[in-house]
Amino acid sequence: MLHSPVTIQEPLVDTTLPNGVRVLVEPMPWLPTLSLTLQLPVGSVNDPEGGVGSAALLTEWLQRGAGDLDARAYASVLDDLGVRRGGGVGRETMSLSAAFLERDAADVFGYLADQVRRPRLGDEEFAGVRQLALHDLAAIDDSPPQRLGEALVDAYFASAHARSAYGERADLERATPEGVRAELARRVGPEGAVLVVAGGGDAARTLELAEASFGAWRGGTATTPPPEVRPPHRRHVHAEGAQVQIGLCDGAVGPTDHGWYEQQIAMGVLDGNMGARLFTEVREKRGLAYSVGASTRLVRGHAYTVVRAGTTPERAGETLDVLIEQMRHLGAGVTLEEHARAVRQLRSNMVMQNEASGARAGRLAADVLHVGRPRPLAEIMDALEGVGLDRVNEWLAARPEPHPTVVTLGPRELVASDRAA
Repeated sequence: MLHSPVTIQEPLVDTTLPNGVRVLVEPMPWLPTLSLTLQLPVGSVNDPEGGVGSAALLTEWLQRGAGDLDARAYASVLDDLGVRRGGGVGRETMSLSAAFLERDAADVFGYLADQVRRPRLGDEEFAGVRQLALHDLAAIDDSPPQRLGEALVDAYFASAHARSAYGERADLERATPEGVRAELARRVGPEGAVLVVAGGGDAARTLELAEASFGAWRGGTATTPPPEVRPPHRRHVHAEGAQVQIGLCDGAVGPTDHGWYEQQIAMGVLDGNMGARLFTEVREKRGLAYSVGASTRLVRGHAYTVVRAGTTPERAGETLDVLIEQMRHLGAGVTLEEHARAVRQLRSNMVMQNEASGARAGRLAADVLHVGRPRPLAEIMDALEGVGLDRVNEWLAARPEPHPTVVTLGPRELVASDRAA
């Protein structure tokens, strides 16, 4: 029996099972397939002290056998059913996902639920799981953009959100099967879990399968600390080579705050296409950077903007100046042409992303985390269309001048010019 009333926002179905699992079903009846995403409130942010990386280990280990099947047999039975599956972990959430034919849903739901209800977690698999995690962590050193991304988040957050989802080398090396199993019992449970299914088939039948497969699941739940950010500052990370990576972080409004859609349009003007300001000013006019971009990022309860560029040591100082100038110049407003282009681009991106059932399932799960409820695509589209040029410019004029945290990665520290200080 379902715990909460079933809410239907055509065609979206939203309900909660008695054990706390929130279930969302979005029918896409023209598809013969289903995409499933199970999102859990487990990430590096609630890894234990001395065990940073345990969420990453769990994410991989959970996929290596379940129920009565070891890793090889489990993979074989899902391969025979044509299931495409995966998993990932971030700072706040772990996700397990799968795509499969709707006609096989009754079998596949049970096998997937076993990953969390009856995980194998065999000792024979643990060494390989840990070695993979160590390889993933080491690979960051070979990717300057990724290394900059980790350093930027570490500089921006004062809370445990600064931790890398990849973990810490020393903690991974001393991790034990017993310790990680204890983290499973402590953190992996139905409370706070979100199960999203998008695709073909009957919604009522999908709900029945969800309850039959996940309704008896039990387990613990770890709390996620609130985000805290550091005062704006500058940090340099030394890295030899011919590249300089530059990153800037500044606070933003979140998706439940006034100005969210105005902000998204403004960010689209800054970086939404090849005609956007960063591409034009940094790459086309000045040829300063080989890559440049901006985005809005979210953790639960906090939003922030990230502006990044990859350049050379000789052009790094000017690149940093122009990035800061463009962030500040946005406050002067956008033009009618820029506004129209940004809205079209945002709408187009939303439509194309939601054509795929897997992307749609992922978006709905993220909505629950950051908005508290799933948003139908039509609601987002209507909201974007309702934000005219005047509203965007009024919102930008009222925003305080940006004072970002700046992180640079390269052979030498950058000195700010007078105009960017």
